[in-house]
Amino acid sequence: MAQGTIEVRIKRQKDPDDTPYWEEFSLPYRPRMNVISVLMEIQQNPVNKAGRKVTPVAWEQACLEEVCGSCTMLINGKVRQSCSALIDKVAPETAGGRSLTLEPMSKFPCVRDLMVDRSRMFENMKKIQGWIPIDGTYDLGPGPRMSQREQQLAYDFSRCMTCGSCVEACPQVNEKSNFIGPAALGLVRLYNSHPTGKLNADERLDAISGPDGIASCGNAQNCVQVCPKEIPLTRAIAELHRDTTVHRIKKWLGK
Repeated sequence: MAQGTIEVRIKRQKDPDDTPYWEEFSLPYRPRMNVISVLMEIQQNPVNKAGRKVTPVAWEQACLEEVCGSCTMLINGKVRQSCSALIDKVAPETAGGRSLTLEPMSKFPCVRDLMVDRSRMFENMKKIQGWIPIDGTYDLGPGPRMSQREQQLAYDFSRCMTCGSCVEACPQVNEKSNFIGPAALGLVRLYNSHPTGKLNADERLDAISGPDGIASCGNAQNCVQVCPKEIPLTRAIAELHRDTTVHRIKKWLGK
């Protein structure tokens, strides 16, 4: 492997029903490159390492500042956003040169190359009623106040950008499980703490009390390790275990 180059290995797939395959590219290294700039270089000149011109690699991007979550993929085996993944950090120079492996997230259906369909996350948001309902569109005046402590914690949970990193890292999300996933549980904690959201707290707790809900969490804590926003997901899950237990006891007692 020559010095001053980046050897890129990309897992590709033409369409959802096609068999995935690996393709290699080699391109010059430039300081301050990120993974997106590497993909743009390949897009500009889609010639693989064997010298054959190929179809440009497909991927998603939008904000380019780690806010939208659309560019999330596996980078050298770790799930993260490609816009904030600097080559100097994710593919540091070694005696053998720089090596970069890119793969689509494995917990979501592949659309093409590095693009995946994250619909399962948005469907789970529907299950847990991931929104604050309002009674009409007219001015209802100021709502109940939240303490500064609760405001800060709510802000932490509100930073979720549904990138899918926590779902990808969670071992409980697999082909044999329909576990709702850490992101949806974090949103239950967020909306159930909101003064207006509390009006629908019981429905959300019912939604996560089923077999695919919070009981399926194995407490691996991978979610907090990979979350780019450092959302306290394990805290949310612990508190929801308590809340669902109290909720079920109350329902059993008829209260």
